[in-house]
Amino acid sequence: QFSDTGSRKEHVKITSESKPGFLERLSETSGGMLMGLVTFLLAFYLLFTNEGRALRTAKSLDEGLSLVISLDSMHSISQQNEGRLVHLSGALSTSKPLFDPSYGLSIQAVKLKRNVEMYQWVEYEDSKEYEENGEIKKETKYSYNTEWKSEVVNSRNFDREIGHKNPSAMAVESFTAVSPNVQVGSFVLSKGLVDKIDDFKQLSLSNLEDPHADVTRGGDYFYHSENPRRPEVGDLRVSFFYAGLSGDDPHLGSADKVTVIARQRGDQLVPYHTKSGDILEILHPGDHSVEEVFQKEHHSNTMKTWALRAAGWLSMFVGISLMTRIFYTLVDWFPVVRDLVNIGLKAFAFCVATSLSLLTISVGWLFYRPLWALLIALLSVVPIVVAKSRVPPKKQQ
Repeated sequence: QFSDTGSRKEHVKITSESKPGFLERLSETSGGMLMGLVTFLLAFYLLFTNEGRALRTAKSLDEGLSLVISLDSMHSISQQNEGRLVHLSGALSTSKPLFDPSYGLSIQAVKLKRNVEMYQWVEYEDSKEYEENGEIKKETKYSYNTEWKSEVVNSRNFDREIGHKNPSAMAVESFTAVSPNVQVGSFVLSKGLVDKIDDFKQLSLSNLEDPHADVTRGGDYFYHSENPRRPEVGDLRVSFFYAGLSGDDPHLGSADKVTVIARQRGDQLVPYHTKSGDILEILHPGDHSVEEVFQKEHHSNTMKTWALRAAGWLSMFVGISLMTRIFYTLVDWFPVVRDLVNIGLKAFAFCVATSLSLLTISVGWLFYRPLWALLIALLSVVPIVVAKSRVPPKKQQ
């Protein structure tokens, strides 16, 4: 079956295979058990190292807050602050503008990104499986649409490449230019601080002329196309983004301000190594006090910690589910028993994953906060106790 609706095309493919036997299903389950074991062990590593990282970062931030010095002026360098952790806020400045000579564009900024997109075919698939006449049938609907993509889509992997062929490369490449010298006042920012300036904004091209005869400007894009309103596969469009405006611009406004906390080394701001073994090299857009910066860093550390805890618990739950899947396979020909076993295995995986996750977290806290570690360890047995209490007691003989 084939249909064409504008630039969107569709076709359906149906494949069938015999229903797998018991031994084949058991073999697949055994492979899943090995994968589950790897996922299970990975969860322990993730949870344990995450707690050490979180506590180390928190202690480093507390240490930094107790030692940091706010500079009176960002334009004068005091030798008394050499090697110390300093805080300053000010406008960004760069030694010279960034250029893209191919399109006649320049801007006084920390970073300039050229983003190139190509009009290409994209394949989507939607599959569903069903059983018919003792066979497992899979119905897959493939649909094709033309879209602007910043990466080359390999049409050789399409189910039907004929009529949906994409070029193998782009004639123009994307790139990001970074200013070699970025300052706040008289201080030069380290590479690590410059890397944190990543709040990109799209650059308006309304004040620029078409750079070449084969390039047409439309809105905030340069088009390599005969008709930008009706692009063909292989056509390109180019847009530009900037981060860290470092000079007053009549169209973009005044230079961006940042707040930096780092170690002073001469006229440079470099990483500060704390006693906890962590690094403090902080940059935030805008003008912020010391307290505001460290509050933001603590909040970011908390969010990252909980995200990794959730990822660790999920990995452990999936690992246990895969390792216990064999019990489901052994009874999967009995519908009622199969459903009950499935529910029981999921509940078992949930309780064990929760208990082991809490226990691993408590071990991670043991060397930093022993009392909290003990409380979390006690909390880890709660899911097991609750699950056991719901099991009906055996009748007395």
